[in-house]
Amino acid sequence: MEFVLIAIAILVVALIAGVGLLVGRGRRTTRLDDDAITGTTLTRPRPQPPVEERRPSGATASGLGLPPEAAEAPPVELPPAEPEPGLVFETPPPSAGRLVRLRSRLARSQSSLGRGLLTVLAREKLTEDDWEEVEETLLAADVGLAATTQIVERLRTQSMVLATASGTELRDLLVRELTAVLGPDLDRSLGVQRHEGRPGVVLVVGVNGAGKTTTVGKIARVLVGDGKSVVLGAADTFRAAAADQLETWGERVGVLTVRGREGGDPASVAFEAVRTGVEGEVDAVLIDTAGRLHTKSGLMDELGKIKRVVEKQSPVTEVLLVLDATTGQNGVVQARVFTEAVTVTGIVLTKLDGTAKGGIVVSVQRELGIPVKLVGLGEGPDDLAPFEPRAFAEALVGGAD
Repeated sequence: MEFVLIAIAILVVALIAGVGLLVGRGRRTTRLDDDAITGTTLTRPRPQPPVEERRPSGATASGLGLPPEAAEAPPVELPPAEPEPGLVFETPPPSAGRLVRLRSRLARSQSSLGRGLLTVLAREKLTEDDWEEVEETLLAADVGLAATTQIVERLRTQSMVLATASGTELRDLLVRELTAVLGPDLDRSLGVQRHEGRPGVVLVVGVNGAGKTTTVGKIARVLVGDGKSVVLGAADTFRAAAADQLETWGERVGVLTVRGREGGDPASVAFEAVRTGVEGEVDAVLIDTAGRLHTKSGLMDELGKIKRVVEKQSPVTEVLLVLDATTGQNGVVQARVFTEAVTVTGIVLTKLDGTAKGGIVVSVQRELGIPVKLVGLGEGPDDLAPFEPRAFAEALVGGAD
């Protein structure tokens, strides 16, 4: 009889371990609606009474309480990167020089701007009609009125030089003037460094359709390529596809994704992602937020709540607003609305490969006083690059060897 009981106990332990491996092996995801084990020591949150002074109420749509106080919680160790069969972790390239490597792709989409400007400026004697054509070309590229006026005035003062300049000299001059209006002295560093023993926390905001969730995944690849450890928070709980998409991005580079039930409390997911990052001692936590219509005040209130809740664990070090470059000046309107809800510290411009309106970089920065920090130049996983004014201006003008 004793032997039978021992055998049953062994069988139960084996079954529990098997379930844990089935859920956790190779799938680095913490689901707030599931109590299964995701790795060797990292466990999903258990039902606990909410603690008012430390946590928001309403952890998830299922009514689960939020995790216990950090002092009582066991140390979190991120699970080892063991891919499931058929899933191969990728090692992304480092971010340094990405924009230079992608210059030819950007130049192809912006060639009309550079070609048009160089054609006009190369004329032997520039008339008022010629200068108007320069202005129209810049405005059509969404450079904006103020920046266009500055560029034209500076070029007009050098009109004598333009009349005798070679093709190469003319191109270099135009690159220099465009670089000047792109804000070469703006701080474009990302707040993804650990500070005072806590990770950098990045909120990524923007309307649906701008490429926000994809951008979060691509930023994770950029950081992993630079040797940083990352946790992803799928706080866009209103679209199940967004959480699934983010989880896939995380699995490809072997980083943990924290997600909750569809329709659950986004602030709770964001809180848990940051808690996991703090206790796992990672470098950065990236939080994808909901992107419903930017005109809805409820969404703006929600973003403010997420930021307040997250900062109970660790300060938010970066708020990136994702804008679709193809929307042109409408993107500026969107940006203004989001800046009323949270303090946006940087812009990510996506879909620059499919538009000849690269000048939106200039107008966004000038009108909002917020630097463009990243640009998306294609659909590929590594087509997101840190923004470099000189390389961008050279791509706009084209003609580089």
